[in-house]
Amino acid sequence: MNQVTSSLASASAQNPSWARQPAGPQRIVCMTEETTEWLYLLGQEHRIVGISGYTVRPRRARDEKPRVSAFTSAKMDKILALQPDCVLGFSDMQADIASSLIRAGVQVTIFNQRSVAEIFSVLYQVAAMVGQGEQGLVLIAEMQRQLSVMADAAAALPRRPKIYFEEWDVPHISAIQWVSELIGIAGGDDCFPELAAQSMGKNRIIADGAEIVRRNPDIIIGSWCGKKFRPENVAARAGWGEVNAVKTGQLFEIKSADILQPGPAALTDGVAQLHRIVMDWSRQSGGAEKLA
Repeated sequence: MNQVTSSLASASAQNPSWARQPAGPQRIVCMTEETTEWLYLLGQEHRIVGISGYTVRPRRARDEKPRVSAFTSAKMDKILALQPDCVLGFSDMQADIASSLIRAGVQVTIFNQRSVAEIFSVLYQVAAMVGQGEQGLVLIAEMQRQLSVMADAAAALPRRPKIYFEEWDVPHISAIQWVSELIGIAGGDDCFPELAAQSMGKNRIIADGAEIVRRNPDIIIGSWCGKKFRPENVAARAGWGEVNAVKTGQLFEIKSADILQPGPAALTDGVAQLHRIVMDWSRQSGGAEKLA
């Protein structure tokens, strides 16, 4: 053994891999948008090696990172070629992808957040995984502060609008839990709160559209999972002409990327759009005159 080889062996023995300070995952594949956006906000985008094809937040991620998955499917060969040391996903809908990756020896973490509180919990967990727990708490505290400001403004409204949030058009699917909660924070009342706790879309199907008409929402918001919302089609549904929202033209779209990703987008831009719609409705209906 020459002197150089001996020195390297000695250094390795003095500092074995198990004795080094853990640095968290260095090659992360994000199979949904919310973890990508969060890692960028934390300044940890250098750790990301692959993203979902549905990612639009932040916009530059699409130019900087290879797209290796959809939502319920993934390019397994491309993911494995990236040699990830961590794959992050969301919900039971990605269970099959996760199972295949695990069998291939990849470390996979699947989150299943459904409420606003659970979203904040996941954000902290991801921040901690990449050594940014304190920075994560700072960003989370600011989001919580903004939500509190909205909730305080909503509490002063003389009347809260009834809101029907439509996640899909045929069949009608109502709001998932975090959207229902954000509607409440923004100042409205979800027309179908009893369905919001159902995590799976098939369990939030409203089979009879007449029930939506009967509940007579003041505002209708569509977010059709990436498909363009067509308010004119909604207004033309049989019997819907008598719904308050249709009579007053209170039909709006919030893009799925802003509200149906359980991460920073929903807690910032998504809820801000909900709040603006509610406050505009209140002013137009005369409900906010006392607040002027």
